Amino acid sequence: MSYANHPGIKANENNIPKHVAIIMDGNGRWAKARGFSRTKGHQKGVEIVKEVIKYCQENGIQVLTLFAFGVENWKRPSKEVRNLFRLFFLVLRKDLVNLNENNIQLRIIGDKTAFNRALKTAIQDAEILTQQNTGLVLNIAVNYSGRWDLINAIQKVLKRTSEKSEISEAQLNQELSLFGLPEPDLFIRTGGVQRISNFILWELAYTELYFTKTLWPDFTKAEWDNALADFALRERRFGLTGEQLG
Repeated sequence: MSYANHPGIKANENNIPKHVAIIMDGNGRWAKARGFSRTKGHQKGVEIVKEVIKYCQENGIQVLTLFAFGVENWKRPSKEVRNLFRLFFLVLRKDLVNLNENNIQLRIIGDKTAFNRALKTAIQDAEILTQQNTGLVLNIAVNYSGRWDLINAIQKVLKRTSEKSEISEAQLNQELSLFGLPEPDLFIRTGGVQRISNFILWELAYTELYFTKTLWPDFTKAEWDNALADFALRERRFGLTGEQLG
């Protein structure tokens, strides 16, 4: 299914989400089904990320937020966790020039206190190099938790306000990881699981949710077309009635 198969749907600025958030689920299951190591599945997943970035650029999507590693993922086998962070470090170093040449602004969101010095330096270098880029904003959530993000933001607000002051939405929003960016219009989760798993909880309040059984390494351009076609059919009311929307 693609836009070509949906009469009346046009790939214009009204149908294309500005911000897409994705939980990339299914790398391990994809690898297991083929007799590969889980690391091989994650490597294949990185290849798909590159294709997704290209697709976003071609279709006018302004912000892409990817959930790469959640706080809960530390419970996985230690070997897999080590390999995941090794892969993340190598991708940062290897693909940084390409990201910069493609005018992509890279942001790493999450609790970085658990990272070693080399990874912290790689992240800092990548963010500084690309911070002035004006193309796609690529957020990668690593050691991230939506609850951590909210608690961290609350603590920052409390440090600069009196104890008797009420915390406003604007104050809290200003301290969240994705401050300054449009909230996600479309959330995609691959792998057949239908939950948001402690991902950007505040920002997903009015986001359209799309779930697919397709495993992340099999998330092709056709799958992207399916997700965008489905999004284009949604009526986003934000609390309004159909009559109010006219």
